[in-house]
Amino acid sequence: MRPELVEAILAADVDPTEPVVPAGDPARHLDHDALVAGLRKLNSPRDRGRLALMVARDEAHGRATPTRVRLQAGLALPGDRWQPSPRSGLKSQFATMELGVAEVVCNGQSITLTGDNLIVDLDLSPENLPVGSLLAIGGARLVVTDKAHTGCKKFRQRFGRDALLLTAHPDWRHRRLRGLFLQVEQDGEVEVGDTIEVLRRGPEPGAEA
Repeated sequence: MRPELVEAILAADVDPTEPVVPAGDPARHLDHDALVAGLRKLNSPRDRGRLALMVARDEAHGRATPTRVRLQAGLALPGDRWQPSPRSGLKSQFATMELGVAEVVCNGQSITLTGDNLIVDLDLSPENLPVGSLLAIGGARLVVTDKAHTGCKKFRQRFGRDALLLTAHPDWRHRRLRGLFLQVEQDGEVEVGDTIEVLRRGPEPGAEA
């Protein structure tokens, strides 16, 4: 999505009488140059990473950070208020963001503010993890879906206009800054700190992405 289109959509979407909850700290918002400087220093692992954090968003807009859960096909992260369905999108099962990118964007704020279920120390770029790639996390197996993970007004209000526009900028599409969606292929227990292993890059031979 073009940055100017993102800005136009959000300008029409923001209602100042309905503040985003939980809110971010405007004093922590970084400008474009500071964001780029931080992102260029990142060197996330490509083959074997780790699950750094799990986040469940409750009905009161709180954030729980379970240390061990069972990931199951067709179900949200235990305790999360959003539930995948054919209507909402089964391919949106687990919003996932790269740890290093989240740390740069949050700039000292809690990483749970991103709203992503899984925060991983792994290179999430399309080059490293094309659609259909298979990951092992603990006892679970998860597939990278073709559902686009894009920013919204909540992301802008929590982290600033420049952060949102950077996630949509064509020059940074090679990094997939906003992250991706994972879908369970094999149920299993996972724990914060578990190793993430890339089992396959791209779809299984003979299968559609």
